[in-house]
Amino acid sequence: MIEVRNLHKSFGENHVLKGITTTFEAGKTNLIIGQSGSGKTVFLKSLLGLHVPDKGEILYSNRVYSEMDEYKKRNLRQEMGMVFQGSALFDSMTVEENVMFPLKMFTRMEYEEMKERVDIVLKRVNLTDAHKKLPAEISGGMQKRVAIARAIVNKPKYLFCDEPNSGLDPKTAIIIDNLIHEITVEYDITTVINTHDMNSVMEIGEKIVFLKDGHKAWEGSNKEIFKTDNEAVTNFVYSSELFKKVRQMYLEERN
Repeated sequence: MIEVRNLHKSFGENHVLKGITTTFEAGKTNLIIGQSGSGKTVFLKSLLGLHVPDKGEILYSNRVYSEMDEYKKRNLRQEMGMVFQGSALFDSMTVEENVMFPLKMFTRMEYEEMKERVDIVLKRVNLTDAHKKLPAEISGGMQKRVAIARAIVNKPKYLFCDEPNSGLDPKTAIIIDNLIHEITVEYDITTVINTHDMNSVMEIGEKIVFLKDGHKAWEGSNKEIFKTDNEAVTNFVYSSELFKKVRQMYLEERN
């Protein structure tokens, strides 16, 4: 579990995060949503330890990050997996080499042990025949699955995903959403996803944190988001005609 307490972050006179308090539970898909400029990226980078908060605390399984020395912070980073927006695979490395990279960086495994672990996670993301291919030789959806495999190869406690469906067609996006959710439950990972994809919210949003102008404006589940009367949330969620119709259907059924 990750616990956030009264988090503030500024860059010069730009106060980006303004007292955010929330929790992200293990075994659940936790989503951060909000308009551009709401503070989503800075919040995610703060959770990753890439930004140092000006005020407040972040606790990882009851361990306060600001109280850790460099050795403990380094160990914590080894417990984190990251799926980047553009997959961020190494173009000159094969799929197998990309997935093996964190094991070479952070463990002392023998090659055969690393190879076995890579085989396991590639099979888990339904990529059994792509080991020797380069990223340019596989589709965008397959690249995303490789990125997920690389993120979980070191058995992380915490998984962070930045716009994991970016650039994917709707069908492939649903496959990636379901895969992330399945892995989260299966390995009891604390998964935090930064997204603007409302389909992801509806599909896997077990915990949703909505940011507006650096504040936590609302939090709840994908079931509760239909019920809220929070104007900022409804304006964001139902900006498309599709979701306006879905909400109207929900309200009519409730009445």
